[in-house]
Amino acid sequence: METSTQTLLFAAELIEDNGTYSLVVEDVSTGTVRSTPVPKAMVDRIPAFFAALTAKLGPVQPSRGW
Repeated sequence: METSTQTLLFAAELIEDNGTYSLVVEDVSTGTVRSTPVPKAMVDRIPAFFAALTAKLGPVQPSRGW
């Protein structure tokens, strides 16, 4: 039986606070956290970005045993 080990490299959150958006990204290996403001127009385009990325790279295959 083949086993797979997954390692979280980065964790990201998109936070909305009273109509202002911020992208917060943590580099898990170093513990570094960075944040940057994100315009609403960019937030609105995130679903289209993911659709284009999936179309180009293909869907992520779920790992076995989950």
